[in-house]
Amino acid sequence: MLWIKSLHIVFVISWFAGLFYLPRIFVNLAMETDAAASQRLLLMARKLFRFMTILAVPAVVFGLWLFLGYGIGRGAGQGWMHAKLALVLVLIGYHHGCGVLLRKFEAGRNTRSHKFYRWFNELPVLVLLAIVILVVVKPF
Repeated sequence: MLWIKSLHIVFVISWFAGLFYLPRIFVNLAMETDAAASQRLLLMARKLFRFMTILAVPAVVFGLWLFLGYGIGRGAGQGWMHAKLALVLVLIGYHHGCGVLLRKFEAGRNTRSHKFYRWFNELPVLVLLAIVILVVVKPF
């Protein structure tokens, strides 16, 4: 079980690195006026999105393995796990939303300012904070 837990943590950390950085690329894309620089940023964003999607899959799989296979967080008095799973669904939705925004940038249809993306970038930080508190403190 400790191997699975270790792998889960490593893949979650790696996935979050992408969730933190991709919106920062969006900030730069929203401000960029030079076509060559925009293309370079788009290439970076595409590669990062592809890589973070690959990392998200084992993060979720190993987490489900811990939950379903080893029973971590199952049973009475495990409300923290239900809250954590809800937040993981929020993260998956955020990840998907990043893909939608990337496709808009690729199509030249971005309508949002760099300020929006600066705020958008804060959501995974807040979700990570909540998840860590839920897992460590287990408040309910």
